[in-house]
Amino acid sequence: MSTESSPPSLEEELARARALDVAALADAVESIGFECTRCGACCKGYETCGSEGGGDESEGERAGEREPHTATVFPDEVRRLMGTAGERTAYDWRDVARPMPYGLSEGADGLEGETFEWALQTTGCGDCTFYREVDGQGACAVHDARPLVCRTYPFSVALGGTSQPMGEAVDEEGMVRAHECEGLGRDISRADAEELAAALKQRAVRELEEAIGVRDTYEPTNVEGVVVHDSEGQKRPDGRPLDVD
Repeated sequence: MSTESSPPSLEEELARARALDVAALADAVESIGFECTRCGACCKGYETCGSEGGGDESEGERAGEREPHTATVFPDEVRRLMGTAGERTAYDWRDVARPMPYGLSEGADGLEGETFEWALQTTGCGDCTFYREVDGQGACAVHDARPLVCRTYPFSVALGGTSQPMGEAVDEEGMVRAHECEGLGRDISRADAEELAAALKQRAVRELEEAIGVRDTYEPTNVEGVVVHDSEGQKRPDGRPLDVD
């Protein structure tokens, strides 16, 4: 008879997320250290895309092998970002978000298949659509409304059902994991560490709530094109419910 215990359920992990101690998370963030250098690496995709006259062929080929920027965004975050366009321009769903590419494949008429998350929209170079460079430094056009995954990068918490952005951790302290970023190891104030820790807890809770919602609302589909399953149901790439023409 096997003595191995079953992995925690999503509900059990959600309870753990809700019980996270923000002060302890802040201690871990302080111990690792972090200060954003505005390098833009976490917002960019193909580093050599759009360079003028530059690069040899092998460098261009390497750029073509890089994946576009991929940051998870929740449905309500998409709607909030849609409201940041200002009076003269209106964002629609596709300006802000795209189906997470994992699980999709290229068909005769474009992408097809089912996926279970939304990602921030990207430019033709694979950069986040909201990324800007100002005086040689990275900037975010929607900084005050940016999603939780952006607010908490390069950190995550080690709970099942939560994401680890941009690869495996390079440092860890307790429940907190740090992912590759040139800003790691720099001094951070207690106030900033506590703000980041609170966002980390919020993100962990939201990711698990979303995962449970996706599981509970999932229905198999048999339609052409792309379907995104999120906590609100099945949607087309433009954010419309699947049953709306």
